[in-house]
Amino acid sequence: MPNKAQTEKYLIVVESPAKTKTIKKFLDSNYEVVASMGHIKDLPKSKLGVDTKTFAAEYELLKTKLKTIAAIKKAAKGVGTVYLAPDPDREGEAIAWHIADELKKQNTKIKIERVMFNEITRQAVVEAIRNHGKLNEKMYDSYLARRILDRLVGYQISPLLWDKVRRGLSAGRVQSVAVRLICDREREREAFVPQEYWSVEGTFLTPGKDAFEAKLATIDGTAVAIKDGDTARTITDEIKRQTYHVSGIEQKERKSYPAPPFITSTLQQEAIKRLRFTADRTMKTAQKLYEGIELGKEGHTALITYMRTDSVRIADEALAGVRGFISAAYGKDYLPGSANVYKNKKSAQDAHEAVRPTRFDLPPEKVKKYLSDQEYDLYRLIWERFVASQMTPAVFRQMAVQIKGGRFLFKATGSTLLFDGYLKVYEEQREESLLPKLAADDPLGLKDIAPHQHFTEPPPRYTEASLVKELEERGIGRPSTYATILYTIQQRGYVLKDEGRFKPTELGNIVTELLVKNFPDIMDIGFTADMEDKLDNVEEGTTNYVELLKAFYTTFEQLLVKAGKQMKNMKATEEKTDIVCEKCGSPMVIKWGRNGMFLACSNYPECKNTKNFKRDENGKITVIENEKSDLKCALCGGAMLVKRTRSGARFLACENYPACKNTKPYVLEVKCPECGGDIAERSTKKGRLFYGCTQYPKCNFVSWNKPVNKPCPKCGSKYLIEKYTQKDGVVIACPNKDCHYVEGK
Repeated sequence: MPNKAQTEKYLIVVESPAKTKTIKKFLDSNYEVVASMGHIKDLPKSKLGVDTKTFAAEYELLKTKLKTIAAIKKAAKGVGTVYLAPDPDREGEAIAWHIADELKKQNTKIKIERVMFNEITRQAVVEAIRNHGKLNEKMYDSYLARRILDRLVGYQISPLLWDKVRRGLSAGRVQSVAVRLICDREREREAFVPQEYWSVEGTFLTPGKDAFEAKLATIDGTAVAIKDGDTARTITDEIKRQTYHVSGIEQKERKSYPAPPFITSTLQQEAIKRLRFTADRTMKTAQKLYEGIELGKEGHTALITYMRTDSVRIADEALAGVRGFISAAYGKDYLPGSANVYKNKKSAQDAHEAVRPTRFDLPPEKVKKYLSDQEYDLYRLIWERFVASQMTPAVFRQMAVQIKGGRFLFKATGSTLLFDGYLKVYEEQREESLLPKLAADDPLGLKDIAPHQHFTEPPPRYTEASLVKELEERGIGRPSTYATILYTIQQRGYVLKDEGRFKPTELGNIVTELLVKNFPDIMDIGFTADMEDKLDNVEEGTTNYVELLKAFYTTFEQLLVKAGKQMKNMKATEEKTDIVCEKCGSPMVIKWGRNGMFLACSNYPECKNTKNFKRDENGKITVIENEKSDLKCALCGGAMLVKRTRSGARFLACENYPACKNTKPYVLEVKCPECGGDIAERSTKKGRLFYGCTQYPKCNFVSWNKPVNKPCPKCGSKYLIEKYTQKDGVVIACPNKDCHYVEGK
């Protein structure tokens, strides 16, 4: 506890109510702890809010925070010192500055100090108060520069998109570049021409009749390059006529070293791959673990350090704690002679430690009963990665075998785990094949040989994990922004997930094309990364933020004026086609509408006939005919057509639209497990497909995954679900989290 006069009162202001519970445990009654609930000020929503000559920002109190700031002001009356303790980053610094600004309006002489802690433990909180400092002007300037820059881009490009494409669209300095990466990858895939190639693999038998696999590596000493099936089969026939022996064996020990502890980006990547979390879910769950969880007699306890970091640095006391834990739990063979040290990337800020547990007497199993499934899974992942990072390497015996027969040389590799080391705690995904006992010159039998056809594959679409990695490697955005970027580009309708991978929508491609053509710098990946470095320089005090904004806006303003005149107007664009309107005989044209491209009669408004269409790889346009259902319209007797929303959800609509606007939900062949009603496909307001009961609001059953009309044979659930996994693709599984049934497994 800081040595303060017992009669003096102190106020600590944090961001979230959850933190107040944890921090109050560590301090006596002279300290009051209140929460700001995040930002209390922001730029106005209704206007730009930035003077484009001086770059002064017009911040205003959020209406939703008027009661909050009033409560903070009330709590600050009569206290000796106010300690501002929002999160230790740019956003937190901005919150601290805005609260200080409001408190000084009430009392110009009030004493305000800034405290920051990387973890919410007694020692960290007490040390932070004892070593309090002043508000960091350079960090606040860096926040202002980023916020103003994003406002200038977003609020001045977005109206252009409203005018040229459709209302409600947005552009972002970083999000638009992320969409471009996805669009560029899709174009690479479309331009890719697969190349055929063949491999030859054999199964060999040792003198003891143990079988193992080997692959043809060279013919007459030249690396294998087989391009067609006839050649592969000819080679295979010749291989069958040879006799084989072991011509060489190489064995060596190989060490596998543990990965460093998590930083924000690697935490998101591993949570996506191992836990199937989105980046957004990972950060929200980590926030709860950082702020604290109720742990029975332990009370409200913070379990991890601050989760927004790009540094792998570890505090000395944490190293001592984890080394003591490893020694006690696993023994001296698993503890290195000295702590493992990891190097930061050049771009790392190093303001905070790596993401790690705060206490080593709270292993995951001990606190599991107090955590939700998601909290437990993420805490366990963080715990195991950190503990493993300070353990000894795993040791493998690696074997490479060469098999000779005539002019053919086969190769086989395998490895055996000699010592598990860090793998005892943090198992890494690896495909290790084992080889039987072999010796040089051993004769081998050829049990089987077969050629295999392959085709080169296009670069894969990005997953959340690979996109986060790409953004990080290219220096686009910062660790704290990745989750928001991924969430935003999906919510805006610029990309969607196809079997867990990002695919640009028609809207995403069009907006990206317009922005690249009219704002080449904004959409340039190198320019965006360089701007991130400049914003970091503002925080370091080597760049003036106003000068940075002036330099940017001089060019940007000229591009805005030019784009207003020259940007292609998608609303007014029509592409003629050879398709004839069956209602009036006029040619159909391609237009851009709210839900994308569609065919419309050129005789509009006299004829309002419209149709959906698709293009093949040669650009040929084909009309997509609406599927007719067996139902008749209850209002006019017309056929009910199966149509789709922008998210892909099906619904029924009368064929006589717009004269008849009757619609009905598309019902699946599965009954609601809660009320026995029908389940229909639906869309959220933001365009995400889900499945819900038609008896809503009387029945609230919903599912993100498609229900299947089968009971679970393992737990008795009334239905199963169809879902996608990265490992197995589409599977039929039980919706019950405690039941791990998967059909066919």
